[in-house]
Amino acid sequence: MIEGQEGVDWRLWKHLAETVEGLGFDSFWRSDHLYSVFGQVDRGVIECWTSLALIATWTNRITFGPNVSPMTFREPGVLARTAASVDLLSGGRLTVGVGAGWYEAEHRDFGVPFPPLKERMDRMDAAFDTMREVWERRNPGPPRGTIPFLVGGGGERRTLRAVARHASLWSMGGRPDVDTYRHKVEVLGRHCQEIDRDPGEIRRGFQTPFLIGRTQEDLLRRASQLGSVIPPYRDMPPEQVLAVARQRSFAGTPEEIAEQMRPYIELGVDLFWLQHFLFDDDDALALLMDEVAPLIA
Repeated sequence: MIEGQEGVDWRLWKHLAETVEGLGFDSFWRSDHLYSVFGQVDRGVIECWTSLALIATWTNRITFGPNVSPMTFREPGVLARTAASVDLLSGGRLTVGVGAGWYEAEHRDFGVPFPPLKERMDRMDAAFDTMREVWERRNPGPPRGTIPFLVGGGGERRTLRAVARHASLWSMGGRPDVDTYRHKVEVLGRHCQEIDRDPGEIRRGFQTPFLIGRTQEDLLRRASQLGSVIPPYRDMPPEQVLAVARQRSFAGTPEEIAEQMRPYIELGVDLFWLQHFLFDDDDALALLMDEVAPLIA
């Protein structure tokens, strides 16, 4: 999973797409924002849905999509039309990630209304049926007749209810502790029970950064590089960055990361959205697939 608004350019985007598919990852994702989520507004941005259209044509196998497109600056009917086009380009490999929107500053700076939370959630709830109706009634439709939805978040009253009703995939942000994640799974199960849906139909996972290295030296070297992307890390010594990363994300050797993943796999997680911040570090991606993946397979 890539933050496409943190200085990524088109050359790098093509390289990442080809590398991710070539290494055997399940899927390729990006956020949908108008500028840096770290407040570094001078960083380069590649527009989300333009970049997804390119993924559709640059790859052959992987699924892909936004994690997630906010319904504040993506009108559902227009988004449905765009998504159908991208899905057709890919031969039916797109997943549409849907969210309520949270980043108030980008809305203000681009002149986009940012309603109160209840209204944003109402807009998100209404978006699913609107998009399905477009796909069913307007040509050209997506090759599968519809497009699966990803819903992100852990809000127990409305977000997890939307997951139960509409989603094929569910993602939370950050690395929740195991007990919290277990509780969210139980809440999702109750929402599914209310509408007589099998919760096993929904792929579970969460989105979290990673920091990987074969040795402690490798880990500290990569920890020192994270400050170039993530501002809070700039003034931290590498040892402190690594300590924070161990608390908030997956961090360590391949064996350690596999061990950190296992309790979540036991709760039904089968897709980890791993945020890759060191964009030119192909070796880190190769370590995930060559050494972590076999340990959890």
